Amino acid sequence: MGRLAAAAADGAPAARSAGPPPTPLPRSAASPGCAATMASSEEDGPGGGAPEAGEERGAPGRRRRLGWAATAWLAFYNIAMTAGWLVLAIAMVRFYMEKGTHKGLYRSIQKTLKFFQTFALLEIVHCLIGIVPTSVLVTGVQVSSRIFMVWLITHSIKPIQNEESVVLFLVAWTVTEITRYSFYTFSLLDHLPHFIKWARYNFFIILYPVGVAGELLTIYAALPYVKKTGMFSIRLPNKYNVSFDYYYFLLITMASYIPLFPQLYFHMLRQRRKVLHGEVIVEKDD
Repeated sequence: MGRLAAAAADGAPAARSAGPPPTPLPRSAASPGCAATMASSEEDGPGGGAPEAGEERGAPGRRRRLGWAATAWLAFYNIAMTAGWLVLAIAMVRFYMEKGTHKGLYRSIQKTLKFFQTFALLEIVHCLIGIVPTSVLVTGVQVSSRIFMVWLITHSIKPIQNEESVVLFLVAWTVTEITRYSFYTFSLLDHLPHFIKWARYNFFIILYPVGVAGELLTIYAALPYVKKTGMFSIRLPNKYNVSFDYYYFLLITMASYIPLFPQLYFHMLRQRRKVLHGEVIVEKDD
């Protein structure tokens, strides 16, 4: 499912890189229709509320056309999200230093996590009103996949909250988001430190697989509880004559990682080479 999280105009949510100047990045990702629910893929995700640096390079004066209000709001949004995930990171470190265990960690930070992850719904609004040039559909799928993981998995299934896999995706998400939002913040301010640029295009090499592993293991741990309780499932007969089995929905979700993870991950590696090493990458249309 899982900002750990990539996006494209009409493609996979995990595959879009925000390339800083002077290398404009394509808005297309791996392949149309691959809007996967892989929350960890947002490492290379939608503009987080900030226009992409590459796109601004291709359209001089874009910020001026946006107006000072839009630019000020995007700067505020990205600063707030950077600060929020920093608070989350500090809380996680402090908890572990005080308790010496991961058990109880999720409960201690869940309010902060839920607030800032749900706050990211504003990114869909940014796309809708046109201040961020990213696909509404892709951004919507990507943000909702995170919310799905937070609210419909970890929040709703309390027995899994102490699983080590939850810590895996929490750490991966947190580092990813701090890097991603700070990248957008400094890009908006036209002052992008080399380390932030380097971190954005290198950290995902480890964080993406770690986050995906954490998400898959967490969903897997939830399966017995979901099967036993029948939560969120609709059984026949009923007056609407429809059925839905949440257990099998989760199995299908897990299976979707198999074809999607490799193509999204390797796309991000190609984007990394393009941005950091100036390689010209020609991608074939599917």
